Amino acid sequence: MIHHNYDNQRPEVTPRLRSSNGFTLMEVLVAMLILSVGLLGMAALITGIINSNKLSNRISTATVLAQDKMEKIRGVGYDDAEDEDGTEDYNNISNYLLYKRITAVAAGDPAAGMKKITVTVYWDSDDHSVVLNTILAE
Repeated sequence: MIHHNYDNQRPEVTPRLRSSNGFTLMEVLVAMLILSVGLLGMAALITGIINSNKLSNRISTATVLAQDKMEKIRGVGYDDAEDEDGTEDYNNISNYLLYKRITAVAAGDPAAGMKKITVTVYWDSDDHSVVLNTILAE
C-alpha cells in the first residue's frame, strides 16, 4: 500500500505486515487437520486388511482340516467309514487347538449302497464354519 506524503512529494511504502517466507498459523493447522484425517483413514484401512487376512487364514486352515478328515475317511474305506463319525472338540485337534471338527456319516444317503460324509470345522466359538460333503459308494 502506498501513502503519499504531500510535503516532499515522495511516496512512502508501508512495510507488509505478513512475510511471504513462511506459513501462517491457520495454514499449519489446516494442513495438520488434513494430514490427521488421512492418517486415521489409513489406520482404519490397515486394520480392515489385517482382520480380512486373519479371516482368510482361518478359512484356509479349516478347509485343510476338513479335507484331511475326508481323505482319512476315504482311506479307511466304505465299510469302516462309520468309525470316523463323531466330534473332535476344541483343544483336541493336535496343532489346531482353536478348531472343532464334526464328522457325520449317513448310510443309505442319497441312495442304497452309498454314504454321505459331511465334515464341518468350526472356529471362534462356533461363530464361523466350513462344511465339506462327499459321497462314498460300495
